[in-house]
Amino acid sequence: MTATNMFQPLQLKPMEPIMGWDEFLEDGEGYLKTAVGGHERRQNIFSAEILYNIIAMAIEKFVMAALMRHGALPYNHTMGDLVEAMDETFPRAMGDIREGLIELDKYQEICDIDTYNISPPSMEAIPGMLELADNLRSLVVNKLL
Repeated sequence: MTATNMFQPLQLKPMEPIMGWDEFLEDGEGYLKTAVGGHERRQNIFSAEILYNIIAMAIEKFVMAALMRHGALPYNHTMGDLVEAMDETFPRAMGDIREGLIELDKYQEICDIDTYNISPPSMEAIPGMLELADNLRSLVVNKLL
């Protein structure tokens, strides 16, 4: 084998979808609908911290649906890890959504027991988070699936 032949690109076949991706999409839709309704009509029950967590679940479900549909999975489920997996699977697709998702990690740093930190968002931050989740939903549904 010559040096030229050793470095030929491999011909990889496309990955198969991972079963259940459509359920993740459906769950994401449900979480987002719950967060929107809770913010619009039930702020006496849905605090900013609860809404943040429901929005984060919607985002995670949308990302998982897109990744699984294309046979990929993230290494972990922090927003940073989800963004990294999306960048690897769909280069340059995230656009402005990317930084917004990474920013959400600042509210809950819970992966390391030594640096565990929760800082609930204000209710004023929730509309931006809802918009971010809806933008991600649109990207996933209209372009990535």
